[in-house]
Amino acid sequence: MDIAKWIDDIKFEREEKDGFFKMHPQSPLPNEDRRKFRGLNYYPPDFDYRFELKLREHEQKKIVEIEDTQGNLRKFYRWGEFEFKIGDHNCKLQAYKSSPHETRLFVPFRDATSGKETYGAGRYLDLDSGDHKTPHGYWILDFNRAYNPWCAYSDRYACPFVDPENWLKVAIRAGEKNYSVN
Repeated sequence: MDIAKWIDDIKFEREEKDGFFKMHPQSPLPNEDRRKFRGLNYYPPDFDYRFELKLREHEQKKIVEIEDTQGNLRKFYRWGEFEFKIGDHNCKLQAYKSSPHETRLFVPFRDATSGKETYGAGRYLDLDSGDHKTPHGYWILDFNRAYNPWCAYSDRYACPFVDPENWLKVAIRAGEKNYSVN
């Protein structure tokens, strides 16, 4: 893999997102914040937080109900799990789908940075089979692309909380940090 191109791609994605947040009518930022907005806060790209992993698909796709920030219960299929290492720590994250026919995986997580350096309720990864899968069938779990849910920017949005089974004890110093108006 060309790491320089990977870094350029991440920087480009972040610039595009910043432009959307500042200018687009569907930005989650309140209008008063957009005038002062200078960009989201991110950790520098770190290749150590990018993994190519097999999804260990669950035989039984149990439906779990996860509460959102406005008190609603949302149903997700507990689709499979990823196992990986951060330093010396073995980690496991569940991947969910909102429908069995969906091709995307939803991977919410909290880690040791949550509530300190990153959004307290956790961050998300969305994995699309077309963009985040290798030709050999491995999923690309890249924490450099972890993002805050829109409820981190405005209480107009309802976002699923992270189920405790996806709370990591390690720090994931990659992706989006806490939001503050610059």
